Amino acid sequence: MREFDPLDGALLIDKPAGPTSHDVVDALRRTFRLEKVGHCGTLDPNATGLLIIVLGRGTKLSEKLMSDDKVYEGTVKFGETTDSYDADGELVSSLPLLPMTLDEINESAATFHGDQMQMPPMVSAVKVKGVPLYKLARKGLEVERKARLIRIYTFRFTQYEEPYGSFRVACTKGTYVRTMAHELGQKLGCGAHLATLRRLVSGKFDVANAITFEEALNLSNVDLEKRVIPYLQLAGS
Repeated sequence: MREFDPLDGALLIDKPAGPTSHDVVDALRRTFRLEKVGHCGTLDPNATGLLIIVLGRGTKLSEKLMSDDKVYEGTVKFGETTDSYDADGELVSSLPLLPMTLDEINESAATFHGDQMQMPPMVSAVKVKGVPLYKLARKGLEVERKARLIRIYTFRFTQYEEPYGSFRVACTKGTYVRTMAHELGQKLGCGAHLATLRRLVSGKFDVANAITFEEALNLSNVDLEKRVIPYLQLAGS
C-alpha cells in the first residue's frame, strides 16, 4: 500500500452565504491544482457553516462522512410561504399573524421529534431519472418523488420576535430543514419558510474548528497541508 499524501484527507470550511457547495470545491481545485476534491453534504447557496471538503484519497470516505448526524441553527419567518420553502423562492402566500408564544411554537415543533418519512422539496438536488429536481422545478414541472426516512432528535426554538423565530435542530443525514419550516407553518396555520440556516456540527466535526472559505483560498500549500485532517484519522473516526 502506497504512503498517504499530506493532502489525502479532509478540510473543514465555514461556508459563507452565496457560493454553492460545488463553487467551493471548484475554487479549491483550481487554486491548489488538486485532482480529486469533493464535499460531504450539500449546503444551499444561502446556507452557511460547516462544509467538509475531502481531498485526494479522502474522497473515498465521502459516503462514510456524509452518513453522520447533523446539527443546525437558523431562523424561520412565519406568515409567508415560498415555492422552495426558503427565502430564495418565490412568494406563494402571505397571511396575517395571530399572536403566538414561544411555548406554542415549541409545542408544534416537538411533534417533529422521532422517526418520520420526509418528502424532498422540488427545489432540491435529489435526482429523478438522473435529473436534479431543481432543474425540473425551474421548468415549472413537479414530479413524483420518494419520501425518505429521517430522524429528528431535537427541534426547539430559543427566541421569537414576530415574524422571526430562532431555532436549533439535531437530525440525521438527508433532512431538509426548510421542509420542516414549511410544515411547521402549516401546523400553526400561518405558513412559514426558512429564512436562514447554519450548519454547526456534522458527526464529530464542529464549525468552530473550520476556517473561512476566504482564508482557505489564501493558504500556502504548506499551510494547507497543516489544516488537512489525515486520511487515517478520518477512517478511524
